[in-house]
Amino acid sequence: MDSGSVERRLHTLAQHFIAEKAVKPGPEATASTACSSKRAAVLVCLFKGEEGDLLVILTKRASTLSSNPGDVALPGGKREEGDADDVDTALREAREEIGLDPSLVNVITVFQPSLTKNGMTVVPVIGLLSDIKAFSPAPNAAEVEAIFYVPLEMFLKDENRRAEEKEWMGHMYLLHYFNYEADGKEYVIWAFTAGILIRVASIVYQRQPAFLEQRPKFWN
Repeated sequence: MDSGSVERRLHTLAQHFIAEKAVKPGPEATASTACSSKRAAVLVCLFKGEEGDLLVILTKRASTLSSNPGDVALPGGKREEGDADDVDTALREAREEIGLDPSLVNVITVFQPSLTKNGMTVVPVIGLLSDIKAFSPAPNAAEVEAIFYVPLEMFLKDENRRAEEKEWMGHMYLLHYFNYEADGKEYVIWAFTAGILIRVASIVYQRQPAFLEQRPKFWN
Protein backbone atom coordinates (compact mmCIF):
# COMPACT_ATOMS: atom_id res chain seq x y z
CA MET A 1 0.00 0.00 0.00
CA ASP A 2 1.50 3.34 -1.07
CA SER A 3 1.57 6.48 1.10
CA GLY A 4 -1.43 7.96 -0.71
CA SER A 5 -3.53 4.89 0.01
CA VAL A 6 -2.47 4.94 3.65
CA GLU A 7 -3.45 8.61 3.96
CA ARG A 8 -6.85 7.87 2.45
CA ARG A 9 -7.29 4.96 4.85
CA LEU A 10 -6.48 7.18 7.86
CA HIS A 11 -8.89 9.81 6.56
CA THR A 12 -11.63 7.18 6.23
CA LEU A 13 -11.05 5.95 9.78
CA ALA A 14 -11.25 9.51 11.06
CA GLN A 15 -14.48 10.20 9.17
CA HIS A 16 -16.08 7.01 10.51
CA PHE A 17 -15.00 7.92 14.04
CA ILE A 18 -16.54 11.39 13.78
CA ALA A 19 -19.77 9.96 12.36
CA GLU A 20 -20.07 7.27 15.03
CA LYS A 21 -19.34 9.73 17.81
CA ALA A 22 -22.12 11.99 16.55
CA VAL A 23 -24.80 9.31 16.75
CA LYS A 24 -23.80 7.24 19.76
CA PRO A 25 -21.48 7.38 22.77
CA GLY A 26 -18.34 5.26 22.63
CA PRO A 27 -17.70 2.28 24.93
CA GLU A 28 -15.84 4.65 27.22
CA ALA A 29 -18.91 6.73 28.05
CA THR A 30 -20.70 4.41 30.48
CA ALA A 31 -20.91 5.66 34.04
CA SER A 32 -20.02 2.27 35.48
CA THR A 33 -16.50 2.48 34.04
CA ALA A 34 -15.89 6.19 34.54
CA CYS A 35 -13.66 5.82 37.60
CA SER A 36 -12.71 2.17 37.34
CA SER A 37 -9.27 1.29 38.65
CA LYS A 38 -9.32 -1.62 36.22
CA ARG A 39 -9.70 0.50 33.09
CA ALA A 40 -6.87 2.13 31.17
CA ALA A 41 -6.19 3.71 27.79
CA VAL A 42 -3.08 3.87 25.62
CA LEU A 43 -2.24 6.28 22.82
CA VAL A 44 -1.06 4.85 19.52
CA CYS A 45 0.34 8.10 18.14
CA LEU A 46 1.25 7.91 14.45
CA PHE A 47 3.10 10.40 12.29
CA LYS A 48 4.62 10.51 8.82
CA GLY A 49 8.39 9.99 8.68
CA GLU A 50 10.82 11.72 6.34
CA GLU A 51 10.46 8.90 3.80
CA GLY A 52 6.67 8.97 3.93
CA ASP A 53 6.25 5.90 6.10
CA LEU A 54 4.12 5.86 9.23
CA LEU A 55 5.96 5.80 12.55
CA VAL A 56 4.57 5.18 16.03
CA ILE A 57 5.78 6.75 19.28
CA LEU A 58 6.91 4.23 21.90
CA THR A 59 8.51 4.49 25.32
CA LYS A 60 10.78 2.41 27.48
CA ARG A 61 9.40 2.33 31.00
CA ALA A 62 11.65 3.42 33.85
CA SER A 63 13.52 0.60 35.55
CA THR A 64 12.39 1.92 38.95
CA LEU A 65 8.68 1.28 38.29
CA SER A 66 7.01 -1.50 40.25
CA SER A 67 4.96 -2.63 37.24
CA ASN A 68 6.70 -3.91 34.09
CA PRO A 69 9.97 -2.00 34.69
CA GLY A 70 12.11 -1.50 31.59
CA ASP A 71 9.45 -2.78 29.18
CA VAL A 72 8.59 -1.05 25.93
CA ALA A 73 5.12 0.47 26.08
CA LEU A 74 2.69 2.86 24.47
CA PRO A 75 2.03 6.08 26.38
CA GLY A 76 -0.99 5.52 28.60
CA GLY A 77 -2.30 4.49 31.97
CA LYS A 78 -5.30 4.11 34.25
CA ARG A 79 -8.35 6.28 34.03
CA GLU A 80 -8.60 8.98 36.65
CA GLU A 81 -11.71 10.56 38.11
CA GLY A 82 -11.33 13.78 36.14
CA ASP A 83 -11.06 12.05 32.75
CA ALA A 84 -14.08 12.59 30.52
CA ASP A 85 -13.51 9.41 28.51
CA ASP A 86 -10.86 7.01 27.22
CA VAL A 87 -9.54 9.58 24.74
CA ASP A 88 -9.07 12.02 27.60
CA THR A 89 -7.19 9.37 29.59
CA ALA A 90 -4.83 8.50 26.74
CA LEU A 91 -4.04 12.13 25.89
CA ARG A 92 -3.55 13.10 29.54
CA GLU A 93 -1.19 10.20 30.14
CA ALA A 94 0.80 11.02 26.98
CA ARG A 95 1.18 14.60 28.15
CA GLU A 96 2.32 13.48 31.61
CA GLU A 97 4.68 10.75 30.39
CA ILE A 98 6.31 12.24 27.28
CA GLY A 99 5.24 15.91 27.18
CA LEU A 100 2.96 15.49 24.15
CA ASP A 101 0.54 18.42 23.86
CA PRO A 102 -2.98 16.97 23.28
CA SER A 103 -3.75 19.80 20.85
CA LEU A 104 -1.16 18.32 18.44
CA VAL A 105 -2.99 14.99 18.19
CA ASN A 106 -5.96 14.33 15.92
CA VAL A 107 -7.76 11.24 17.25
CA ILE A 108 -8.88 9.17 14.26
CA THR A 109 -10.44 6.14 15.95
CA VAL A 110 -10.83 4.26 19.24
CA PHE A 111 -10.58 0.48 19.24
CA GLN A 112 -12.79 -1.81 21.25
CA PRO A 113 -11.33 -2.58 24.70
CA SER A 114 -8.98 -5.51 25.21
CA LEU A 115 -8.57 -7.44 28.44
CA THR A 116 -5.11 -8.21 29.80
CA LYS A 117 -4.28 -11.39 31.68
CA ASN A 118 -4.42 -9.56 35.01
CA GLY A 119 -7.94 -8.31 34.33
CA MET A 120 -7.17 -4.76 33.18
CA THR A 121 -9.42 -3.38 30.44
CA VAL A 122 -7.26 -1.40 27.99
CA VAL A 123 -8.63 0.86 25.26
CA PRO A 124 -6.29 1.72 22.35
CA VAL A 125 -6.79 5.30 21.14
CA ILE A 126 -5.35 5.94 17.69
CA GLY A 127 -4.12 9.46 16.99
CA LEU A 128 -2.32 11.25 14.19
CA LEU A 129 0.44 13.78 14.87
CA SER A 130 0.39 16.12 11.89
CA ASP A 131 3.72 17.81 12.63
CA ILE A 132 6.40 15.83 14.46
CA LYS A 133 8.59 18.95 14.59
CA ALA A 134 6.03 20.58 16.88
CA PHE A 135 6.57 17.79 19.42
CA SER A 136 9.42 18.35 21.86
CA PRO A 137 9.84 15.08 23.77
CA ALA A 138 9.97 15.63 27.53
CA PRO A 139 10.09 12.22 29.23
CA ASN A 140 8.93 12.06 32.83
CA ALA A 141 12.02 10.49 34.44
CA ALA A 142 9.90 8.82 37.13
CA GLU A 143 8.01 6.84 34.47
CA VAL A 144 9.92 6.92 31.18
CA GLU A 145 13.54 6.05 30.45
CA ALA A 146 13.46 6.64 26.69
CA ILE A 147 11.22 7.75 23.81
CA PHE A 148 11.73 6.32 20.33
CA TYR A 149 9.93 5.88 17.02
CA VAL A 150 9.22 2.64 15.15
CA PRO A 151 7.79 2.01 11.63
CA LEU A 152 4.21 0.78 12.03
CA GLU A 153 4.48 -1.57 9.05
CA MET A 154 7.22 -3.48 10.88
CA PHE A 155 4.50 -5.24 12.86
CA LEU A 156 3.22 -6.97 9.73
CA LYS A 157 6.60 -8.30 8.61
CA ASP A 158 8.21 -11.57 9.58
CA GLU A 159 11.57 -9.90 10.20
CA ASN A 160 13.48 -9.42 13.47
CA ARG A 161 10.62 -11.26 15.12
CA ARG A 162 10.17 -14.37 17.18
CA ALA A 163 7.16 -15.94 18.87
CA GLU A 164 6.69 -17.90 22.07
CA GLU A 165 3.84 -20.34 22.49
CA LYS A 166 1.80 -20.01 25.68
CA GLU A 167 -1.25 -21.69 27.19
CA TRP A 168 -4.20 -20.20 29.05
CA MET A 169 -7.17 -22.24 30.23
CA GLY A 170 -6.54 -24.87 27.58
CA HIS A 171 -6.09 -22.33 24.78
CA MET A 172 -2.76 -22.04 23.01
CA TYR A 173 -1.63 -18.61 21.85
CA LEU A 174 1.50 -16.81 20.66
CA LEU A 175 3.39 -13.92 22.25
CA HIS A 176 5.32 -11.97 19.63
CA TYR A 177 8.67 -10.25 20.17
CA PHE A 178 9.98 -7.61 17.73
CA ASN A 179 13.60 -6.42 17.94
CA TYR A 180 14.34 -2.85 16.94
CA GLU A 181 17.37 -0.56 17.13
CA ALA A 182 17.00 3.20 17.55
CA ASP A 183 19.75 5.71 18.31
CA GLY A 184 22.20 2.89 18.94
CA LYS A 185 19.98 1.18 21.53
CA GLU A 186 18.26 -2.18 21.26
CA TYR A 187 14.57 -2.47 22.13
CA VAL A 188 12.18 -5.40 22.29
CA ILE A 189 8.49 -4.72 21.65
CA TRP A 190 6.50 -7.67 22.87
CA ALA A 191 3.34 -9.14 24.40
CA PHE A 192 0.34 -6.82 24.75
CA THR A 193 2.04 -3.78 23.18
CA ALA A 194 3.10 -5.84 20.16
CA GLY A 195 -0.42 -7.27 19.92
CA ILE A 196 -1.98 -3.81 19.78
CA LEU A 197 0.47 -2.66 17.11
CA ILE A 198 -0.10 -5.76 14.96
CA ARG A 199 -3.83 -4.98 15.14
CA VAL A 200 -3.36 -1.29 14.29
CA ALA A 201 -1.00 -2.07 11.39
CA SER A 202 -3.42 -4.67 9.99
CA ILE A 203 -6.26 -2.14 9.97
CA VAL A 204 -4.24 0.80 8.64
CA TYR A 205 -2.48 -1.18 5.89
CA GLN A 206 -5.51 -3.42 5.27
CA ARG A 207 -3.62 -6.68 5.23
CA GLN A 208 -2.84 -9.53 7.57
CA PRO A 209 0.64 -10.04 9.05
CA ALA A 210 3.10 -12.26 7.20
CA PHE A 211 3.13 -14.66 10.16
CA LEU A 212 0.64 -16.60 12.26
CA GLU A 213 -0.69 -14.20 14.89
CA GLN A 214 -2.82 -16.50 17.09
CA ARG A 215 -3.95 -13.89 19.64
CA PRO A 216 -4.87 -14.87 23.19
CA LYS A 217 -8.64 -15.25 23.61
CA PHE A 218 -8.61 -13.10 26.74
CA TRP A 219 -7.47 -10.09 24.64
CA ASN A 220 -10.76 -10.15 22.72
